Amino acid sequence: MKKNRFKITVFVLVVLLLGFSVMYLSWGNYKIAPTGIIRTLLGEGTKLENAAVLNLRLPRMLVGISVGIALSTAGALLQTITKNELADSGIIGINAGAAVAAVIFISLRTTNYYSVLGTLSVYVLPFMAILGAGISAFVIYFLSSSKGIRPRRLLLIGLGMNAGMNAFITFFTFRGGVGDYNRVLIWISGSLWGAGWSYAQIIIPLVTILFSLVLLNYKKLDVLNLSDEHAISLGLNLNKERKKFLAYSVMLAGAATAFAGNVGFIGLISPNIAKKLVGPYHRNFLIISAMISVAIILLADAVSRNLFSPIEIPVGIAISIFGVPYFIYLMMKEK
Repeated sequence: MKKNRFKITVFVLVVLLLGFSVMYLSWGNYKIAPTGIIRTLLGEGTKLENAAVLNLRLPRMLVGISVGIALSTAGALLQTITKNELADSGIIGINAGAAVAAVIFISLRTTNYYSVLGTLSVYVLPFMAILGAGISAFVIYFLSSSKGIRPRRLLLIGLGMNAGMNAFITFFTFRGGVGDYNRVLIWISGSLWGAGWSYAQIIIPLVTILFSLVLLNYKKLDVLNLSDEHAISLGLNLNKERKKFLAYSVMLAGAATAFAGNVGFIGLISPNIAKKLVGPYHRNFLIISAMISVAIILLADAVSRNLFSPIEIPVGIAISIFGVPYFIYLMMKEK
């Protein structure tokens, strides 16, 4: 019965994702029929169709898919590590740490930055974001791990860190000009604006490798869901495994934040919905969580990009509209 539920859920989500993908590629200022999308992907599109689909919408969609998978997996890992379904990289400050590092880097880079590094320059921002996420995660882990990780303490410390770092970002950007402030504000709100093939070529392999590594360790994650006593009796080195999975979540959240800004609540919503659909075993719910996350981010980005055209709403704002009520619901459930 559980296997059938998983297969049915996968089938429904695949159909949903195909529909959302076609809608995403066809909807815009220049509308393209689904047949035109297929013709363009087969290399038979017009110049306008090639420009709209292949140069603008397709790379942005692939980056969005990678960001969704990265954030949902990071959130699922944090919820397992802390045994707390309220944990998420966006809520406990890891995304904010990545954003702080990225904003400082964006603000302080010199005019010679691109000319000196050339094609390597696109790799620096994700590296800085992952570094910032790592420092933030280390501080949160250190402060909350006295006599073992205390989920409630980790959540509260993370919330405080998140608020403090967002305040720092606001202060730092106020020191720049109005143009810099507006640009950074859109980025930290979470936006896929400007995502092109250069971004896709970096984030797709990175997320694919990390997601595969996480899936290969699904048995260890299942054991981490047990009480510490049971996990130790089964021979699991708790500190080692928690640090390893925390490192994976930091790299995933940092990479996603580098290319899409501070998109919140994806890592909170998707794993919780997936567990309700297919149960708590990681081999199943990690895949379902990733698919739900991709569906959410494609729908939210399509709506935020086109609903108020020519004004584009950051995708993070659209997701937060639904994420905040769900977070409140989970908080009220927490005993």
